[in-house]
Amino acid sequence: MDGGGVVAFLHESVLAQEVLHYIGPRPGGMYCDATVGGGGHARLILEASAPDGRLVGIDRDPRAIHAARERLAELGDRVTLVHGRFGDAPEILQALGAVPLQGIVLDLGVSSPQLDAPERGFSFAQEGPLDMRMDPTRGETALELLERTDVGDLARILRDYGEERYAQKIARAVKDAVRSGMLRTTTELRAVVVRAVPRGGHERIDPATRTFQALRIAVNRELEELERFLQVFPDLLAPSGRCVVIAFHSLEDRPVKERFRELEWISRLPADLAAAAGERTHPICRVLTKKPVVPSEEEIRRNPRARSAKLRACEKV
Repeated sequence: MDGGGVVAFLHESVLAQEVLHYIGPRPGGMYCDATVGGGGHARLILEASAPDGRLVGIDRDPRAIHAARERLAELGDRVTLVHGRFGDAPEILQALGAVPLQGIVLDLGVSSPQLDAPERGFSFAQEGPLDMRMDPTRGETALELLERTDVGDLARILRDYGEERYAQKIARAVKDAVRSGMLRTTTELRAVVVRAVPRGGHERIDPATRTFQALRIAVNRELEELERFLQVFPDLLAPSGRCVVIAFHSLEDRPVKERFRELEWISRLPADLAAAAGERTHPICRVLTKKPVVPSEEEIRRNPRARSAKLRACEKV
């Protein structure tokens, strides 16, 4: 099958049974997988909500949409797939008449097919172009970002999005390589970073890991997209509708945790005083996961890329 097909997009869905548990699909429900990928979570939700549950799948990667369409074809008009960003979910769902939802899922991980395709430029494991776009049909590539960004801004990206302690050294080295025309591929970028980081500076991970994470987040504006979604998702849910988010690092997990807690917060003042002060007397959502749900040891053995996943869920009151 061609590079965009379902076989090429095989991907094991992380925390699949836990997603089902917290979403609680039922017949007749309307659901959204806002990062549908190859359709793994979506298929499980549709199977659990048979015979007439429906789902809208959104993904910014055209290959993912193609793969999900093949994988879910037998489910017919119970599934609608849209090429788009999860931050645009309100507009997409409203246009489809799919609001309110009984459940929405957001899996923030980069899929294995994206990581393993050298031409996508997400990984330094194999040589490929410095692209890193989730949607390769639009937007700025990682190389274009490196070419237009000055040392100070690049250091800030590496520090803020990669939590990179050697951000300034790496930024200077990368910009020198760009100016000299010596930086075109993922492996060349890794080599520049390795030379810039002091020996033993990153004991447990490859020295380039944080730089690649930071550039991917910047290229795809991932944290901005997440913030947009977190602000609007309660408006998409029916009463008792649920939201499940799977994050893979603290930059994603922290705002999810804080937003869920904010939606659960109510004033401690008496109701009349709270109302007079403009403070909330009833929660908007109830947090279902006081601590994040993490993969079992068995799942991590089966799928090592799941090891950093954290699931949080809330329910609209």
